[in-house]
Amino acid sequence: MDKTTTFSSRRSPVMGRGGMAATSQPLAVAAGLEILGKGGNAADAAVATAAALNVTEPTSTGIGGDCFALYYEALTGALTALNGSGRAPAALTLERIKAIPGVSAQSSLPPYHPYTITVPGACAGWCDLVERHGSLTMAEVLAPAIRLAEDGFPVAPITAYFWQRGAEQQLRTALNGREMTLEGRGPKAGEVFRNPGLGKTLRAVAEGGKKVFYQGEIAVAIASTIQRAGGCMSLEDLAAHTSSWDTPISTTYQGLRLWECPPNGQGITALMALNILEGFDLPSDPLSPDRLHLEIEALRLAFADTRWYVADPSTVSVPVEALLSKAYAARRRSRIHPKKASLDQKRGAPQAGSDTVYLSVVDRSGNACSFINSNYMGFGTGIVPRGWGFTLHNRGHNFSLDPGHPNVAAPGKRPYHTIIPAMITRDEPPCLFAAFGVMGGFMQPQGHLQVFLSLVDGHDPQSALDLPRFCIDGGRAAGVVALEEGIPEKTADELKRRGHRVEGVGGWDRALFGRGQIIVRDRKSSILTGGSDPRADGCAMALI
Repeated sequence: MDKTTTFSSRRSPVMGRGGMAATSQPLAVAAGLEILGKGGNAADAAVATAAALNVTEPTSTGIGGDCFALYYEALTGALTALNGSGRAPAALTLERIKAIPGVSAQSSLPPYHPYTITVPGACAGWCDLVERHGSLTMAEVLAPAIRLAEDGFPVAPITAYFWQRGAEQQLRTALNGREMTLEGRGPKAGEVFRNPGLGKTLRAVAEGGKKVFYQGEIAVAIASTIQRAGGCMSLEDLAAHTSSWDTPISTTYQGLRLWECPPNGQGITALMALNILEGFDLPSDPLSPDRLHLEIEALRLAFADTRWYVADPSTVSVPVEALLSKAYAARRRSRIHPKKASLDQKRGAPQAGSDTVYLSVVDRSGNACSFINSNYMGFGTGIVPRGWGFTLHNRGHNFSLDPGHPNVAAPGKRPYHTIIPAMITRDEPPCLFAAFGVMGGFMQPQGHLQVFLSLVDGHDPQSALDLPRFCIDGGRAAGVVALEEGIPEKTADELKRRGHRVEGVGGWDRALFGRGQIIVRDRKSSILTGGSDPRADGCAMALI
């Protein structure tokens, strides 16, 4: 494939009334639409899409990872938040981690080490979402993904590129990692890949529900494989797993309300930055230096707080209400100089990390699901329970190893989590405006802020996703702001003059800026308008 691809987009937004799905793989969109067409609602279609993404984009997601969801019920206007993230093994103590050569309080877990594997929460999350909000059986919901896994599918171009990168990185050395390759290499664009092991896994879940994953033969395979690789997860850790149903958190901005899942997720970062920006008169040009300066500074301040405070709320107190207060935002806002960058982030800053899938579904009745699922760092650890067709994630890499940090690693604890779905409503009771998200590690709240503001400005979903973005840090030197190709050179020069350390990014590296999906619903006509990120292989599609 041409490595000079520019990821340019000339798409129009997609419109329809019979239901819509948007994600990074067209075949996964087709799976969601198939379920909607069979009478399923947004919850059913979201899980069908997520499972199909596990087949078609295992470079980013899978049943061996975690998930989060926001669900909007049209009849009542109620929003619920599903936390499908897993917990550290009971035997994973800080002392055990620090026994790894070269690991200290100032470092982090090696990215592909089996100690980074927390209990995979995705399977329980899928089943729990369908059980609470769905209308079909898991067998019906998983049927499209099972067909894709067993019959095979042609691999999409961008996915093929990152699949090969995974083959050259963790899959090359991980226990059973070669099972996710074709004789050690990633499939090429257009090459058919079959995954009968994953088909077997999905069939087992379709027939027996989450119990077979956490207490049956799949659980045995997961625990034994991790232990063989040098980890410490047990069958008891898997059997003890549960999802959480939480109250979403939100803030208001110019008549709209942005909703996020609460900690241990980082969605609060976008809300805090939005509160800070509310006190400024933002320039109308989204790529102007004045506007980008303010957005960057607001996000720096928000990350300084969330990288310290965000942790598992069942083990530490996270002051969500105080952090989201308008009074606190006003105090933080006073630290922003309109013409000078502040690079002081003593308590924390965003880091590198990407590779997740996000999907949005709205059904004919107006129910909506904003859903995100991830392995983390591509294939996660790359470790595969032999014969089951999926890799195990490495979400525990986000634990701190500082014993005084709220997010310090501990037995049975959930780590700081990067993956966050979002939703926008207006009025009271809430009326759906949009289900959206932007994946990509610590880029996610940055993407949420930029895309949300573009929608507020009046951009349609596709143009809001097409706009070039910035990303603070993004794996570069501390404090560097990556600017996507398309941001004017004069804007970059002015940001440099104000003290920002900026770096232009183009080509394949544009994956750094995440990949988003948006579905907007008009409250009067019920017309759905969707967009899909040009940085991925996917699309938005509607039913008649």
